Amino acid sequence: MPEAPPSADAGPALRDSSGRGVHYLRISVTGNCSMRCGYCRPGVDANQPEPGRLNAGEIRFLVDHLHRRGGLRKVRLTGGEPTTRRDLPELVRAVRDAGVEEVAITTNGLTLERDAARLAAAGLFRLNVSLDTLDAGRFATLTGVDGLARVLRGIEAARAELPGPVKLNAVVIAGHNDGDDLLGLARYAAERGLALRFIELMPMGPLAGAWAGRYVPAAAMKATLRAAGVGLEALPETADAARRFRAELPGGGVADLGFITPMSCNFCSACDRLRVSADGDLHPCLMDAPRGNAAEALRRRDADGLDRLLEAAFAIKAAEHPEAGPAVMTRMGG
Repeated sequence: MPEAPPSADAGPALRDSSGRGVHYLRISVTGNCSMRCGYCRPGVDANQPEPGRLNAGEIRFLVDHLHRRGGLRKVRLTGGEPTTRRDLPELVRAVRDAGVEEVAITTNGLTLERDAARLAAAGLFRLNVSLDTLDAGRFATLTGVDGLARVLRGIEAARAELPGPVKLNAVVIAGHNDGDDLLGLARYAAERGLALRFIELMPMGPLAGAWAGRYVPAAAMKATLRAAGVGLEALPETADAARRFRAELPGGGVADLGFITPMSCNFCSACDRLRVSADGDLHPCLMDAPRGNAAEALRRRDADGLDRLLEAAFAIKAAEHPEAGPAVMTRMGG
């Protein structure tokens, strides 16, 4: 039976106490993952049952409601690892059918070779693949999985199947991938016409206490690239959270590089995001505590109740994120 949409009169556009709207919704569809990246799920040894996670109808209701309130342009399905959900194509289709301009996912890429075609058929426009190194040994150390070759094949499958761009995300960690990996990833991206985003490590969950010894600021990343002969020319700012550069590589080749700097130069003033966990927790700020849970309102298709929860959550959203976040990153998808 088709889902009944929220009322056409869904109220004014949602805004926080600083006047920031909600144009970008990130929904973690599972906290489980097929990798064991230490910066993402420290101390988490096994995947867990998730009986309370949101289903396709509930996700569509949420997306449709925010779209009707005005301003929602993009939805990204994250995890954990979203491809561990067998119904991911159904979730993609539910978001697409709610009418947003762009549906994307972030994935570790392990099953993309298998999944890319059916995700594209479901309406997926673009995706980001987490790829922190091109060295197979380092990859296994960082992720707990000997799967680099599978990820690279998955990237090629996604390039062939999706109508929109494929981006690479690399979290840079001191002593692991903050040296020659930066140039190697830039060269790989340039050869394939892929955008590459280097991301500063964030102090999240149990990682927060050890964060300072692992953190690499964007300035240090740029210095490493320049020392390797890379020319960096700043590009005009866009709605992308990354500070983008045209990178001319030694020996030829140009890459679209970006640096996502939540710690050294935050972009909180332009934050237009809402994050929702797999079980319905509302996170107006990634690094803050959840501000209510919408699961019951979504299950009951209660538009008024959902509005009350959203408005209360955004009324107390701080102007900037706190120094450390309580959540384990695998639960929120970044």
